[in-house]
Amino acid sequence: MNHFADRLAAAVKAAGNAVCVGLDPRWEKLPEPLRSSGRTSTAAIADAYVSFCHGVIDVVASVVPIVKVQAAFFEELGPSGMASMADVILYAEACGLLVIVDGKRNDIGSTAEAYARGYLGREGSLWHADALTVSPYLGDDSLAPFVQVASERGAGIFVLVKTSNPGGKFLQDLVCDGEAIYRRVAAHVEQLAAAHVGECGYGAVGAVVGATYPEQLLELRQAMPHTWFLVPGYGSQGGTAADVVGALDANGQGAIVNNSRGLIFAHERPEYRQKFGPARWQEAVEAATRRMIDELNSAIPE
Repeated sequence: MNHFADRLAAAVKAAGNAVCVGLDPRWEKLPEPLRSSGRTSTAAIADAYVSFCHGVIDVVASVVPIVKVQAAFFEELGPSGMASMADVILYAEACGLLVIVDGKRNDIGSTAEAYARGYLGREGSLWHADALTVSPYLGDDSLAPFVQVASERGAGIFVLVKTSNPGGKFLQDLVCDGEAIYRRVAAHVEQLAAAHVGECGYGAVGAVVGATYPEQLLELRQAMPHTWFLVPGYGSQGGTAADVVGALDANGQGAIVNNSRGLIFAHERPEYRQKFGPARWQEAVEAATRRMIDELNSAIPE
């Protein structure tokens, strides 16, 4: 299978934008038509998540390159939720989208290998993830199995470097031997990316860098020229197009910008609530997605 970064670059070019739609289903926020049955068993909720995510995918697959499936909201439902997540991943794949599983996995030794083999690659894994988010905080050796499996299967990983949450600075900004921890992690991730680079100039090892820290985002973009960024924090967390445009190169490549709640629950946003409402929630998702595409593309210098 082709190199992950090359597949991602081709998908971004074909879509004409770097938007990643986050699939974070939550029962209490689903549009009323999907909750109207009144059934609240875990199996019924899992079925509703499938219907909801399929509905989102149906209206975004033709306009964005990639989606990110948040594993936590499916895992919360137990076995039925995990079956639903598998269904959503395969459906997105069938609709021509690349898929990141946001599970922030890691461990050491054979356990890390099992996570990597289980999740990574459309060929060889049961989960079919094109990419997986990974924590680096068990050390450099804990990343090695993920890098190896990703390289073998044409998949990718996104390593947590500078996350979008306010509390991330508790550890990530801590200075050790004159260097912030996030910078040390960034240097290692860039080294791995450069060692596994594709024809597009970016590696199969990427970095999670939040939109809520635009100065660090620009700093890390300059320090990590071979590393593809996954940028969370856009929209509901406060990140704007002006904040994230520095993550993109001159060709609009090198980063994907994730937006979850601001897109998939757009029917609740004031600017879409009256026009679409719960009954036309898919139209609200499409309108919000197209608006984000326009905002990002307009922010890229010509």
